[in-house]
Amino acid sequence: MPQKITFITKPKTEFEVPSSEGYQLYSAILDIIRESDKATSEHTHNSPIGSIALSGLKGRFKGCERPHHKVLDPQNKYEFYMGITDPKEIEIFQSLIKPLIFKERDIVLDRGALGIEEVTSVGATFEELAESAKGFQDPKIEFWFRSPTCIQYRNSKVFEMFPHREAVFTSLVAKWNAVCPTLKMDIERDEIARYVLERPDARTYQTHSAMVNTVFDKKKGHPRPILKQGFTGRCKYTFAKGAPRDFRNAILVLSRFAEYSGVGSAVSRGCGWVDVEVNEVR
Repeated sequence: MPQKITFITKPKTEFEVPSSEGYQLYSAILDIIRESDKATSEHTHNSPIGSIALSGLKGRFKGCERPHHKVLDPQNKYEFYMGITDPKEIEIFQSLIKPLIFKERDIVLDRGALGIEEVTSVGATFEELAESAKGFQDPKIEFWFRSPTCIQYRNSKVFEMFPHREAVFTSLVAKWNAVCPTLKMDIERDEIARYVLERPDARTYQTHSAMVNTVFDKKKGHPRPILKQGFTGRCKYTFAKGAPRDFRNAILVLSRFAEYSGVGSAVSRGCGWVDVEVNEVR
């Protein structure tokens, strides 16, 4: 059953993090799971289906003289979210929550630690997500791409730099089918292009180059960043006339699912986190 966990944290001291701090959060979360259950940690890290999705930290930051960095203030609280869609969600959830809650484990980043103030979670079965799509006559879907959303075009090295309907929903179809083969969605890319309309909000649209990891460069003798390109901002999706009802329902289900799975690649490193609203067109 997909789970969405909300963490409210407070820094132990003032310290800096990269502007794209998701990969540090992922490493810290994986360390906690590893201490609790090594097998689950290895499964989470090596799973080809993308076990977890992480948002970045949400809160008030201080400025930083170091380029592409920001400073956490111990007087403020910071919120982040974690989505779990992996079939082993129970093991992942328990191996993370037990150390954080019962052992009061901190989330240790490279230059400081976050203490846990509050943890809450919500979940929905795949069947409940499917049921939530019913009852809409003329729905509109609004995605707020909160963190850089990095969608690679098929198996190329080219990234989509715009919330194009084909890219967004093709990504979600692949994620859904990877974790829920019993309710597999057979949606063609051409159907998405034909029946879905996108209306991005130009005032919120931005492009990004997000750091998702670092590797040691043997030639240069120091670590170098691994970057992925993407976008953030709001985008509304509606349906063209003649869109089959089954297709519309499937797109609505995928939209609900996106809040657990994230969109695109590197979702475990803080990319592709979205908030979604579904309403009737007025």
